[in-house]
Amino acid sequence: MNWFIDAHEDLAWNMACFGRDYSQSAYQTRLSEQGTPFPAYTGDTMLGWPEYNQAKVALVFGTLFAAPARPGRVDLLDKQTYTTLREANVIAWNQLDSYHRLCDQKPHAFRMIGTQTELNQHLARWQENPPGKDGQGYQPVGLIPLMEGAEGILNLDELPRWWEAGLRIIGLAWTGTRFSGGTREPGPLTSEGKALLEVMAELGFILDLSHMDAAAAFQALERYQGTIITSHANASRLVRAYSGNRLLDDDLIRAMIERDVVIGMVPFNNFLQADWGQSGGRQAVSLSMLADQIDYICQIAGDAQHVGIGTDFDGGFGLQSSPRELDSIADLPLILPLLSAKGYSEAELEAIAHGNFLRVLQSALPQ
Repeated sequence: MNWFIDAHEDLAWNMACFGRDYSQSAYQTRLSEQGTPFPAYTGDTMLGWPEYNQAKVALVFGTLFAAPARPGRVDLLDKQTYTTLREANVIAWNQLDSYHRLCDQKPHAFRMIGTQTELNQHLARWQENPPGKDGQGYQPVGLIPLMEGAEGILNLDELPRWWEAGLRIIGLAWTGTRFSGGTREPGPLTSEGKALLEVMAELGFILDLSHMDAAAAFQALERYQGTIITSHANASRLVRAYSGNRLLDDDLIRAMIERDVVIGMVPFNNFLQADWGQSGGRQAVSLSMLADQIDYICQIAGDAQHVGIGTDFDGGFGLQSSPRELDSIADLPLILPLLSAKGYSEAELEAIAHGNFLRVLQSALPQ
């Protein structure tokens, strides 16, 4: 069975903002959100438990995410934005609690994964009774919490508490933070960021370089003694009309590969063709562009050991900002024949779909 790990989904943010029930199908959620006051975000979810099973997505890195409030910006989703570190901390803890509640209340659909034992038991269940059609054999999706932007951490003394509560992956930045330069706010690691990395490594956290400015990411690659991933980012060179510091240039990609970093490639139109909205809309963006992104990293690496998938589905966008072949995450396996046509073997396809991120988890999760 060829199955998937999705290294980045903002499930808790969507549950908090819209009350989404991800044990339902994506189509049930779309129907229930028709006529809601947030048309830019709702009515086109890509995610639901049936669709996970149809795609054979067995594991998801579920984020804890809060956006910093910005002067002069009115945010309709202000209950998940913060103006103080204390507010960021409360939001992050509430989102982690929401994952635990989801797994406790919907154990048929979701399961929290924090150890090697839990991971092995979860995958054994999928292998023994793989999902079939029409709901037959549907299995729970494993959730591994990832903090996107570390402002939710009040101080270093709090990190062991986060670990005990199940957090396993931390990204220092979204925009710039007190730890690191970030998207649209460039800069290196700060002294607080360097100190955070030291304690993270001692406890065993996986570091996520996504959203970190290149200067900070290069420093982290040199300094961090633990496991590193990039949960969701594409190669900037292939993205027409792109500008900014969110995507990865070739030098940073090479440095990541040297540290055995696995990079989650993103089927988000802005990260495939930046001017898609003005150049034909959704129909102008093909899943073949994601295959090109994957192949580009593999060609730089000389192997297929450093790429995976990090969809970022429902990360403030949905169906309308996804490649034209996709209607939900159930269509994610369509990427495989595109890669096969480029000459990738079955073993390489397995590595890309799940094997590379699984290798990370098997080396980094505690027993």
